[in-house]
Amino acid sequence: MADFSFNDRLVIVQYAIQKYENETVLLEKLKTVLSEKDAQRSIDTLIGTQRVRRIGPEILQNNTSHTELPDLPENLKPIIDSL
Repeated sequence: MADFSFNDRLVIVQYAIQKYENETVLLEKLKTVLSEKDAQRSIDTLIGTQRVRRIGPEILQNNTSHTELPDLPENLKPIIDSL
């Protein structure tokens, strides 16, 4: 697993949520690029800052009514595509 900055991890998780709303599937897919602890911490941070919202017990969704998705840096595009 590569070392990503805190902001890179948040961007990866936000774009992964866009692809996989189910939290169980999301965490499984993120295991290839982030540790489970980093993935869970990023999800918690995004929920706390209202960039992501929880809809039901297993569904996560980007809170696009509150904030837009950040621009995807070039170095993260292959990672998102591989998820």
